[in-house]
Amino acid sequence: MENIKKILRKKQAIEIVNILNENGYRGIYADSLEEAKKIILNTIPLKSTIGLGGSVTINELDLIRIFKEGDYNLFDRYNQPDWPSTVQCMREALLADYFITSTNAISKNGELIQVDSGGNRVASLLYGPKNVIVVTGINKVVNTLEDGIERIKTYVAPLNSKRINHKTPCNLSGQCENCTTKQRICNYTSIIKNGERMGNRITVIVISEKVGY
Repeated sequence: MENIKKILRKKQAIEIVNILNENGYRGIYADSLEEAKKIILNTIPLKSTIGLGGSVTINELDLIRIFKEGDYNLFDRYNQPDWPSTVQCMREALLADYFITSTNAISKNGELIQVDSGGNRVASLLYGPKNVIVVTGINKVVNTLEDGIERIKTYVAPLNSKRINHKTPCNLSGQCENCTTKQRICNYTSIIKNGERMGNRITVIVISEKVGY
């Protein structure tokens, strides 16, 4: 049974990769986290400057350690002495050679849908870094844009709020309360419908496994 499920996941992942390529992204299929990691490291030249979006997927790939130990120039937002320094680091990463992140949902129309608390990931996806690499599991593929928004509200935002311990109502209730708290997890929303305008600037690696939230 598990083998059949894997075959179906692979079929779905390849289908969405084809849709992404038709929509002006550089879509790439990966069979596993390890394969996705190899694709990323083969794509990014040594000495490159690299920015990161907050992401469970990036943590699962163990990329932060690799970039810190390797011959790369990482804008390390996770190793700053205070919040103003963290904000400055994220601002500088807007001019990185590569920005690596995940997305909250991908529709079957090829739309990338993401929500941020602070906005640095949304901003970097839209404009700034020369190249963007989005890594996502097949679990984030949804039928429509509306389904993607609903997925974020009812699943992704509460989990992320709890993960980073933001004092929000959804942290406690497990569902969107449309709050107005300072640490609100979903302040900034971006929907990327087509990657053609900037000439394959956005690479999307789709893994045929459940990855991240």
